[in-house]
Amino acid sequence: MQPYRGADGDSGVAAYESGPGWILVRFHRGGTYRYDHTHPGPLHVLEMQRLADAGDGLNTYINQHVRDDYARRLA
Repeated sequence: MQPYRGADGDSGVAAYESGPGWILVRFHRGGTYRYDHTHPGPLHVLEMQRLADAGDGLNTYINQHVRDDYARRLA
């Protein structure tokens, strides 16, 4: 996983890793979650990947659009 830059310095996202059709997100408060084509769907995953690579807005996007709609919790 690579550290999430977080433009404002206070993001809830600590790190992420992504590949074709999926993204893993590790949060500072604990837990790593997989999001993919099954949950929350390909359009959300693409936007989450874009935000993660940009280092800005990923935590907000998850809170506003995805919430608990993840494929599975890994840790």
